[in-house]
Amino acid sequence: MITVLLFDFDGTLVDTNELIIQSFLHTFGRFCPNRFNREDCISFIGPTLKETFEKIAPDRADEMIACYRAFNRENHNRYIREFPGVYETVRNLHEKGFRLGIVTSKMKEMVHLGLEATRLRPFFPCIISVDEVANPKPHPESVLKAMEFFGARPEETLMIGDNYHDILAGKNAGTKTAGVAWSLKGKDYLRQFHPDYMLDRMSDLLTIVGVEQDEKDDAVSG
Repeated sequence: MITVLLFDFDGTLVDTNELIIQSFLHTFGRFCPNRFNREDCISFIGPTLKETFEKIAPDRADEMIACYRAFNRENHNRYIREFPGVYETVRNLHEKGFRLGIVTSKMKEMVHLGLEATRLRPFFPCIISVDEVANPKPHPESVLKAMEFFGARPEETLMIGDNYHDILAGKNAGTKTAGVAWSLKGKDYLRQFHPDYMLDRMSDLLTIVGVEQDEKDDAVSG
């Protein structure tokens, strides 16, 4: 029985896709103009900023990270959006006693901004951000830390995400895994990494964890 649900943040719980793309475009426009386009930026979603920028310009990676984060913070509320059904489903899971955590490649400060903007903050007592681990996803460290927080076993834990880093991090930690069909890279891309479940809607989680059908309908309707 699944009792602990761990979520990636960007692109899974909160639609930050446009914020991320614009942050990359702004940064590349300053440091390497005309080199990368919008489609290129989509491919950079998932890895840490350090991984991405060190591959592109290792001697200027720190400057690029600082530029990206400054733009991201200043334009956060302009671009962030809610995914349909996420708030209702998460609230339902919380009310039913499921233990909910976030495992993300994002800095904790920015996770808190996103949670406040989307009303999700009260439901997540555990947030493991990239600044709290030595080894980011797909290494299992962050997932293992979240399980330790809850005193949970791998077999009762489900890791949910929109990118291969999330699926592999869960698998590497021994948990069940779920991909989300609203991933910017598409569910066919995620299927290559063999998640145990694929969510077409966030409310599909309710069926997976055994919440009754009438309760599922309540969550979808809000």
